[in-house]
Amino acid sequence: MENKSTTVLNEHLTRHAGRGALHETVRLCLGFMLLGVICLAVSLLAFPMFAILPRVLSKRIGRKLIARTFRAYLRLLVLLGACRFDLAELDALRDGPAMIIAPNHPSLLDAVMILSRLPDAVCIMKADIVNSVFFGAGARLAGYICNTPLRTMVQLAVADLRQGSHLLLFPEGTRTTRFPVGSMQGTAGLIAKHAGVPVQTVFIETNSGFLGKGWSILWTPKMPITYRIRLGKRFDPP
Repeated sequence: MENKSTTVLNEHLTRHAGRGALHETVRLCLGFMLLGVICLAVSLLAFPMFAILPRVLSKRIGRKLIARTFRAYLRLLVLLGACRFDLAELDALRDGPAMIIAPNHPSLLDAVMILSRLPDAVCIMKADIVNSVFFGAGARLAGYICNTPLRTMVQLAVADLRQGSHLLLFPEGTRTTRFPVGSMQGTAGLIAKHAGVPVQTVFIETNSGFLGKGWSILWTPKMPITYRIRLGKRFDPP
């Protein structure tokens, strides 16, 4: 009788675990689908605005549009039970002076989290993202900067900082592989020197390797995934 009860209990736990994994997979797929739909919708809005609006106005509108869109997306992830976010410390930077925001980079959601709280931030992005169907039109409307060629990137970044914007730059140049932060490139210091602005370090903490370096898109993480952002030391320009 005891063996039978144990077998029934094990079967129940197995079914429960299977249903839990299925629910997490569904939430994961919904999260990806929502991001794709939202980004396409932003692109459809951004394309005509980029063509007709003056550059100063289009940048302002584009950055606010992206900030509000990303904030709405993060709320949807919370409602789905997929993620929990603690991003409140970023609000201290919102109305602050021009500076370089230099975070570590544990996942592909990092830029989404930071830009959702900083509506006048310009982001340095890889060329394949700037030219993508999903992100390209919105990135161009917001005046985001391609990371190549280096000289042009630095000039554009310095110009935006001198206009009072925040600049989001991941100084590792890739996603973090050694926590809390890996080896860094010298780009942030170079831009800070020419623009005469400080570098604000930011630390992103998470309980999951989801969408980190080496994470397979086929792997399902345990949910909810938690993210917490805290401000680190602020460095004066060199």
